[in-house]
Amino acid sequence: MTIAFQLAVFLLIAISFLLVIGVPVVLASPDGWSGKKFFVFSGASLWIGLVSLVGILNSFIS
Repeated sequence: MTIAFQLAVFLLIAISFLLVIGVPVVLASPDGWSGKKFFVFSGASLWIGLVSLVGILNSFIS
């Protein structure tokens, strides 16, 4: 269970880093919001899911 928790936290940190870098780049690109909206929403949904997963897994870690 500890390995799953550590992996989920690592993925959460990695996705957070990618979103912090990627969202401003997407918004500043010439194609802009209209072309890359799917990627931003997918990343945000994945981030929300990982936050929930880390919270659930944290309840099992003593």
